[in-house]
Amino acid sequence: MPLSWNEIKSRALAFSRTWADATNEDSQGKPFWIDFFEIFGITDKRVATFEHAVKKLVGEKARVDGFVDLFWPGMLLVEQKSRGKNLDAALTQALSYFPGLAERDLPQIIIVCDFARFRVHKLTGDNNKGETIEFALKDLHKNIKLFGFVAGYKVQTIQPQNPVNVKAAERMGRLHDALKASGYTGHSLEVLLVRLLFCLFADDTGIFQPAQAFRTFIEERTAPDGSDLGARLAQLFQTLNVPEDKRSKALDEQVAAFPYVNGNLNRTPFGGRHEARSTKSVIHGRPVRSLATNRKSAGGG
Repeated sequence: MPLSWNEIKSRALAFSRTWADATNEDSQGKPFWIDFFEIFGITDKRVATFEHAVKKLVGEKARVDGFVDLFWPGMLLVEQKSRGKNLDAALTQALSYFPGLAERDLPQIIIVCDFARFRVHKLTGDNNKGETIEFALKDLHKNIKLFGFVAGYKVQTIQPQNPVNVKAAERMGRLHDALKASGYTGHSLEVLLVRLLFCLFADDTGIFQPAQAFRTFIEERTAPDGSDLGARLAQLFQTLNVPEDKRSKALDEQVAAFPYVNGNLNRTPFGGRHEARSTKSVIHGRPVRSLATNRKSAGGG
């Protein structure tokens, strides 16, 4: 039987006072989250692991090159940072682990935190729409019901047949397979997958406005056969890496509407061409043709 909400809120207040001055991820991150789980009367060992190793690439190129700060398979992924660090960058890092996770283990919630702030990204919810909530450590007790799942309370609508994160992961899998078949592998592929996963995530959680802005951009501003998709993606990724006040006044209005995404996710130039032709069908959920077929139909170019 879970603790009462009165008890949980009382413990949350005590937790906030205890950790009010915490700053360092390396020395304080793990004990911070151990105490967090104790708010709900359970130990972290019952549900989660620290420093969970993840292979960001699959197949022959697989290697352990990432460690999730805290991972509860199928439920929660936490990326902890030192005080004052960029939470957008922390989210980018958290999303970069998705391609290396089994579908059954994909989290429903991502939390990024710098001790002073919690940012909770719910990947599923009512009507299959994601949600992002940010609050200060001192207000944890006011938002504690967001974490009722830790104690065993059912506080969210889970629709396992059609969650945002599973749909995105399936698309990434299809795209990865098409690119691998074409011989396109390595770090560049990894970066592209993470960028597209972030864009799908941003579409479904309201980071991009208006709703479904990324999919609308792909549908409305690229050729039906996807022949110019690589160039348009390159333009979008470049724009996402430039603060709004530093962008060209002549920039396409639909592109300019996308927000600045900090964290260096889009810093490396994207020079893809053939690989982008399969991307359009993946984004819209249509079958992905092999790149060899795309090249043949395009005259080998």
